[in-house]
Amino acid sequence: MEWPSYLDEYQKLVIRMTTPRVMIDNADCFNATRITIDSVRKHGILLEAVQVLADMNLSIKKAYICSDGRWFMDVFHVTDQNGNKLTDAGDINYIKLALSTIHYGSSKVSRGLTALEITGTDRLGLLSEVFAVLSDLQCNVVESKVWTHNGRIASVIYVKDCDSGSPIEDSQQIDRIEGRLRYVLKGDNDIRSATTSVSMGVVHTERRLHQMMFADRDYERKPIIRTSGDSPIVTVQNYLEKGYSVVNIQCKDRMKLLFDVVCTLTDMQYVAFHATINTAGELAYMEFFIRHTDGTPISSEAEKQRVILCLQAAIQRRASVGVRLELCTTDRRGLLADVMRTFRENGLNVTRAEISTVVREKSLNPLGDTAKNVFYVTDASGNPADSNIMESVRLKVGMSNLIVKELPTIYHQATEKEEPTFGAGGAVLLSLGSLVRRNLYNLGLIKSYS
Repeated sequence: MEWPSYLDEYQKLVIRMTTPRVMIDNADCFNATRITIDSVRKHGILLEAVQVLADMNLSIKKAYICSDGRWFMDVFHVTDQNGNKLTDAGDINYIKLALSTIHYGSSKVSRGLTALEITGTDRLGLLSEVFAVLSDLQCNVVESKVWTHNGRIASVIYVKDCDSGSPIEDSQQIDRIEGRLRYVLKGDNDIRSATTSVSMGVVHTERRLHQMMFADRDYERKPIIRTSGDSPIVTVQNYLEKGYSVVNIQCKDRMKLLFDVVCTLTDMQYVAFHATINTAGELAYMEFFIRHTDGTPISSEAEKQRVILCLQAAIQRRASVGVRLELCTTDRRGLLADVMRTFRENGLNVTRAEISTVVREKSLNPLGDTAKNVFYVTDASGNPADSNIMESVRLKVGMSNLIVKELPTIYHQATEKEEPTFGAGGAVLLSLGSLVRRNLYNLGLIKSYS
């Protein structure tokens, strides 16, 4: 490594000591890639690490987290979306580089877009009205994520001016956008809780969605649509002998599950000092030893219940309710407004959406940019949409452009049959010493933890 000339030896030593050491191993585990991170501990660094893996759509099969004193060690067993080890040299080098810089925090650079944040009461056709307003106000939607949960909706929408292609910075135009969106969100019965804001898009979108729904207190509201009996099981108990609170979670496994849990704990100002994450079949088991950032455990029964509700909400917000529709077509002005209007006219409700625009050079694609959008839809009552209605929608949007997909399934390797080492409610029976020994055993640093 070549050092800048202005650094003295002490500064170089500090950099060496504080830069996370990342090891990626494909030989030790036969069905997953093992990623190990050693670093100086600071608040939020676990979330930064998990966020890197989540943004690459890696599936975390196991994880061991140990961070006492001033140091922490994380071990993740990961696969790609197809359940395979990571073999691409470019991906491996990117992971090493990204994880090696997490100690300094993720860079927040404006992408030349204006970010619109909206929350309010969800209703049939709401997104159709939102995107119609943006189209009317000459806002080109470049990217957006939409979550709904317990009758509430939260969305971060990245836009630019249709004509100039520049971010929207004119204060009068921003006031018009906020006013029109707030009017749409309020509807007839949401006078006080609808919110809109405009900023430059520099925050991690999915973390921001969690923060918006948490601030909206969606975890306190009764669910409008009940998906199934697969509600997350969350328990919280105090392990006062060692000064920890122990959180146990059992739920259906899926992509980005660990990110959603760690994101919520971090934003609630808790620190996970030790944790074990395991998957068996379709289920995920998680155990966290946590404290407040001031070093104290959870102090009351009311706080325990709040943590349980917030974690259950965090797990359920990303749940894929409805049929998955994939739209891939040449982008044009008003495309989203037209598609959403077609959904509304056919009684389809959008429960989640991921909207993106692939910008291409005109020499490579003379027709323009490509819209790649994913929607999850139900009927107005939250039930599966009628197949005849789906075909009618596809006919109007374009049969080759709008593809009906089944709900995504989580890939699991069937070769690993070991039982989870803990169960909900049983965390306080484990001593902290045995937990640390077990983590050291899984890291290969000792031969036995019995």
